Order: sequence, then C-alpha cells, then structure tokens
Amino acid sequence: MQKGLFISVEGGEGAGKTTVVDKIESTLRKRKYTVLRTREPGGVELAEQIRHLLLHTKQMEMDDRTEALLYAAARREHLVKKVLPALESGSIVLCDRFIDSSLVYQGYARGIGMEEVWKINQFAVEGHLPDLTLYFDVSPEVGLARVKKDQVRDWNRLDQETVHFHKKVEKGYKLLVESEQERIKVIQAERPFEEVYHQALMIIEDTIKGVE
Repeated sequence: MQKGLFISVEGGEGAGKTTVVDKIESTLRKRKYTVLRTREPGGVELAEQIRHLLLHTKQMEMDDRTEALLYAAARREHLVKKVLPALESGSIVLCDRFIDSSLVYQGYARGIGMEEVWKINQFAVEGHLPDLTLYFDVSPEVGLARVKKDQVRDWNRLDQETVHFHKKVEKGYKLLVESEQERIKVIQAERPFEEVYHQALMIIEDTIKGVE
C-alpha cells in the first residue's frame, strides 16, 4: 500500500467487535500487510492514563462535559503520537473506537448534543477521520447479556449504565449511520461469529483495493 488506511470499529457494549478484529488483524498480517492495532481512549501513555480516569475510576458522577473533554484530549494525544505516524508509514490502522463513540456516548446518550461534541473533536482531530468505520450492530439487551456472561471482561463505568442509556447509544449510532453512509458500514453482529468476521473482512478488503 502506498498510503495508510485508517479503520475504526464501533458498537455498543458487548457487540463483540474486539474478538472479530483480533481475527481480522491476524488475517491481514498473514497477507503481509503492516497493521497497527490500537484503541481509544488509550494507545499511548498519557491517553492510557486518561482512560483509567474515564473508565476505571470509582467516581461515577463525573460531569458530562468534563468526560467529553477528557475523551477529546486522549484522542488528540493518541492521534498525533500513534495513528498519524503509522498512516504516514503506510500501515493499516485498526482502531477500537474513535470520534463516533464520543458523538454517540457523550453527545447523544449523555444529552450534551452531537453538534457540541463534534465541535470539541474538530479541534482535537483537525479533520483526520477514519477512511472506513465498521459499526457492529447489536441490541442493548443482547450486548449487555454478553457482557454479564464474560468472566474475563474488565467491567467499567459504561458497563454499569442503565439499559435506557444503552438504548440511547444504539439510537445515536443509527443516526450516524444514516448521515455517514459512505464511511460507516453496518455489521450485523448478532449473527454467528464466522458470518460476522467474513462480512467485516469483505468490507475491509474492498476498501484496501480502493487505495492500492
């Protein structure tokens, strides 16, 4: 590849995106692509420290706008120190969550407003958006049931939110899908694992062909 490819993966809690992307990463590496696997919030030291504040703090009553600003700060640090250098070197970047998560979780579900959160993140990302976003679509009921069964999952603040909150998250993602159909592709994540994996891989392969 002459240029890098920025792919983000999105979805509500329990969507199964991490497991699917594990296999996609392995497949791409076997095909001799250079792949950077990373996540948000996190990916670099400072952003990982912010991640701990956001997701693993015992303080549940964080101000909503403080939360949105912390996500944007972590995103900026991660973008300039890890994502952009990898793209410049021609890598495929697989990023677990990016700007869409903030628009949905803080903007829509928290009620700050998607436009307000978009403005914060415009400053943070300076126009750098994913080339492709895979949205793993799963109902809140199915997703949360999966989370409860996962014995090795590290529970965080978002896992402890109400079903009503997660229904808002689902609605927020659906609104984004409607407005960003060229970039965001929907993966039906309640189907068997192999079907989900093959659908996601096929979309990624088509995108790679478009830039090679």
